[in-house]
Order: sequence, then structure tokens, then C-alpha cells
Amino acid sequence: MMTVRCYLAPSEIEGLGVFCRDDICKGQNVWRFDPVLDIRYPASILDSVEPHVREFLERYSYPDWTDPTRIILECDEGRFMNHADDPNLDFSDQVHGFARWDIPAGTELTCHYATFTLGEIQMQPPRHQVRASASAA
Repeated sequence: MMTVRCYLAPSEIEGLGVFCRDDICKGQNVWRFDPVLDIRYPASILDSVEPHVREFLERYSYPDWTDPTRIILECDEGRFMNHADDPNLDFSDQVHGFARWDIPAGTELTCHYATFTLGEIQMQPPRHQVRASASAA
């Protein structure tokens, strides 16, 4: 669950990204696991859902470090966080995400997927069509 006010906007990294509304201080807790918005499912559910649901879960969920037979799906903006090799957030304890340095308002929040992904990281093609303005056709 994001613990700071944030919003989704077009990302220079890929598709949509998560951006902070307010300045964030180095060391500030920006994300924490919360079972209200971070839902655990049995990983086996991937074998029994419709293909479009499986695609969604494979893109937006990640393995539960406390129980590898389960996956976690974030239900807030956090699921749109993009990967960076030098991210501004640190998720190394898998329960919290902390700012690695001061982050000014309007900055895209990023993480390194390897900090909470088991095995090989598989980048996927963009899912959303993002337009520069609402009037674009």
C-alpha cells in the first residue's frame, strides 16, 4: 500500500508510472504491506482463471516472500511502479519501501524488481495505451 499521496501519469520508462504528489524525504516510508490493499492469492489460481485474468495477475502480482505458494496483488497505485536499475525506493525488506534519497514532488517512484521477485525478472510489453492529452484520438 502506498503510504504517500501519489498519482498515475505517463512514464518515460514504460506506459504508466506512479508519481509522488508531495516531496518525500530520504528514509521516509513510501510503501508498506497492508492486507487491506495487498491481497494474497494461492499461486495455483493462475491455472484456473481465464486467460485475460492470468495475464493481469502475471503482470501485477509478485511472489509472497513469506509463502512461495502465494502471490500478492496490490490494489492501489503501487502495482504500476516501474523498474529502474538505480531506483529511488528501497524494498529490500519486502515489507516496506523507503526513499533512498530526497524525492521532489512530481517525480516518478521506481523500484528494482529483483528485490521482491523470485527467479528471473520477465519484463512485459506495455499493457496500457497512454495518450498525451484527453483530446488525443
